[in-house]
Amino acid sequence: MTSSQTPTRSGESSEPVRILATSPVALIEIDNPPVNATSQAVRAGLLSAIQEIDRNPQTEAVVIACAGRTFVAGADIREFGQPPREPHLPDVINAIEACLKPVVAAVHGSALGGGCEIALACHARVAEPGATFGLPEVRLGLVPGAGGTQRLPRLVGMEAAIDLVSTGRTVKAAEALRLGLVDRLSSGDLRAEAMDLAQEMIGVQPARTGERPVAAMDAHAASAKVAEVRKKARGAEAPCKAAELVLLAADLPLLEGMARERETFLELRSSEQSAALRHAFFAEREVTRVPGLEKVEPRSIQKVGVVGAGTMGSGIAVAFADAGFDVKVVETSESAFAAGQARITDIYDKQVSSGRLTSAVRDERLSSLSYEVGTPSLADRDLVVEAVFEDMEVKRSLFRDLDGVLAPGAVLATNTSYLDIGLIADATARPADVLGLHFFSPANVMKLVEIVKTDATAPEVIATGLAVAKRLRKVPVVCRVCDGFVGNRILARYRQQAEYLLEEGALPQEVDAAMEAFGFPMGPFAVSDLAGLDIAWARRKRLAPTRDPHERYVDVADRLCEAGRFGRKTGAGWYRYTAGKREPDPFVTGLVEEASQRRKVLRRTISVDEIQARIRAAIVNEACKILDERIVERPLDVDVVMMHGYGYPAWRGGPLFEADRIGLKVILDQVNERAPQDGPGWEPAAGLVRRAASGARFYP
Repeated sequence: MTSSQTPTRSGESSEPVRILATSPVALIEIDNPPVNATSQAVRAGLLSAIQEIDRNPQTEAVVIACAGRTFVAGADIREFGQPPREPHLPDVINAIEACLKPVVAAVHGSALGGGCEIALACHARVAEPGATFGLPEVRLGLVPGAGGTQRLPRLVGMEAAIDLVSTGRTVKAAEALRLGLVDRLSSGDLRAEAMDLAQEMIGVQPARTGERPVAAMDAHAASAKVAEVRKKARGAEAPCKAAELVLLAADLPLLEGMARERETFLELRSSEQSAALRHAFFAEREVTRVPGLEKVEPRSIQKVGVVGAGTMGSGIAVAFADAGFDVKVVETSESAFAAGQARITDIYDKQVSSGRLTSAVRDERLSSLSYEVGTPSLADRDLVVEAVFEDMEVKRSLFRDLDGVLAPGAVLATNTSYLDIGLIADATARPADVLGLHFFSPANVMKLVEIVKTDATAPEVIATGLAVAKRLRKVPVVCRVCDGFVGNRILARYRQQAEYLLEEGALPQEVDAAMEAFGFPMGPFAVSDLAGLDIAWARRKRLAPTRDPHERYVDVADRLCEAGRFGRKTGAGWYRYTAGKREPDPFVTGLVEEASQRRKVLRRTISVDEIQARIRAAIVNEACKILDERIVERPLDVDVVMMHGYGYPAWRGGPLFEADRIGLKVILDQVNERAPQDGPGWEPAAGLVRRAASGARFYP
């Protein structure tokens, strides 16, 4: 663009959409901080601007761009749940596509949801190399509502379009270019290059996306693709509906396809699943706003130490390296040092071989990691995270050593899954600097981190944990100390109920299948095999001296461990594993049936409904207790833990949101109807009974 084409402002600068007038190419700028969301004012302004461009004889082409750090990054969340106001986004986007003059989108940052649909309707798209595109509506239980399912396949083809709209995943500009979603990548000045492209298009009939033909998929291939989407969705409705809408693009004209899309969008918007996913969306953001910490400043953290490079420690080290921290990994011996370094290198090598990472990025991240033997090398660290063996005395001894090594103000964190962090902190002279950072395996992948505070933990140390988690791009939940904190405490309780079901007549594969049908990615016994049965076994042995002798206790898991069956890592646990494939094992069936005989329990057929109802109630029961004990302050804390750490289906909104929607009394009634009345059945916890009786809700 020449200097004579530099845009000049027209209209009030306070408007969220304005025309920066040039000739022959004008520029429409959207300026609606922080993410240029498609609010009613933006929709109205954009429609008015397009209409003005169409009327203005001096303008022969137009570029749509955005101020600030991003292109249009989605809908205005403040309008969620409100009646839609005109102009509706589909009408605005149709006007863009129908414009008689070439329209080019200049995309930087993120073009998501409605922002991506705006770009799709333009006649060409130029993007910065760092830009991202996506239609993430399925993550809110919706489908694109302004033509995304109809225009995207016309640009990228059926297969790619189904993938993008059914998963909601985003693509970087380079992939968008390969797919055909983007026409050019900018090499410097994005707006100038977009305006140059617009000028090239003057006098040429605009290539309207909605008029492009799209090749239909073979009927068998289409059916198989929808079946694949349905399987991955695990009960979520929106992904399947989105895939089916994409397939319509080959058979229907644009406006008819958009009408079907809009009908589906409105239907889903009022659905229970969309309400649950919107709750999940807001809960994930609200969980970081911890009451009492609003004005507390975190400590500065850049140099991080990780003690222990086993499975957890290596993942934690990778998570910190990925986030740009200076990471030092410490082991107790040269052999452990070498094994830990190899483990971390292997994590990165697998990411390169799968195409998720380039060799250059791998090498850069590995260069941010250093390795030492012994804790004295950690003297310059701002934060040290221990990931050593789950034993109280081992951890207390380590923390005594760290206390003598680290500078004042350094934060000491333990990754313990169950142990009393207060007792670990008491081994130091600085308990105010100690907290739990409980990562979930694999730590470089799983989003959840439980930030566990003791009675002595300083507020700024808790704030530091939150700030670190944010930089790691994790979802943090702050909680107090108890055995298992939030997630593992609930897991232990519903795994116990699953074992009761075994003793009464179910088999591991039947319980797992029922819970996978409920929406979990894996059932409780498959999860145990993945995590390692020895971990829970060590906890049971630790708690055995204090266990109530009258408590019902199923010992099948102990017998598996005594037989050396610790799960996937030994090739056998609740299942046997052949070439990595999970298979039911007659050995386990024999142990289960023998346990029933010893307990004199008459085995019976247990329905899927009963399995789901009893495990759901076990989860809600323990959540009630956690809230009553103020281990967490808010029901949403429990929901976020269960969704991000344990696979509770997000389309259900988490166990406590779902309990509100169903009703606690209904949950109790479902269990009481299905559990046997004259045998070792279900005994609901006092917290759930009390809440059900009072009609209390978890959410207002």
